[in-house]
Amino acid sequence: MIRSRTPSHPGYLRVVRASAWYDLVITAGFATPWTYALAHRALSALGGTLGLGTLPALDPVQTLYANLMGSVVVVWALLRIVQPLPVHGLADGVARTLFAAWQAYALGHGAFRLLWLFLVVEVAFGVVQLVPWSRVRRTGFTGGVA
Repeated sequence: MIRSRTPSHPGYLRVVRASAWYDLVITAGFATPWTYALAHRALSALGGTLGLGTLPALDPVQTLYANLMGSVVVVWALLRIVQPLPVHGLADGVARTLFAAWQAYALGHGAFRLLWLFLVVEVAFGVVQLVPWSRVRRTGFTGGVA
């Protein structure tokens, strides 16, 4: 077995931390009503400029769900930055699979097309974090992970 392809390898933990930094940068603006209003405006402007559409007008329920998602993802990202563990990569890979599924569902139902950019990143980080675990399953090697 090639050790660099195991979840306990330092390179894997760097991926876990990198995905956390990406999440922190991208979702911090969603964590409060005030920052979400700014992020909403910026994303709509970017989507309009690129010809990918704009977000629907802000409303309190949309803001609530954006803030809930942003708050949880920020906390999850901080945990992976401060203490990246192999199991955090596994959990994040599973979460990214779910996020990607819901993004694909939204895109299939006419959502803001700028979402495609986020979908690509979700899938990429999900694959990079989950593939090493498929090797663990086949070989039984856990690299110290229970």
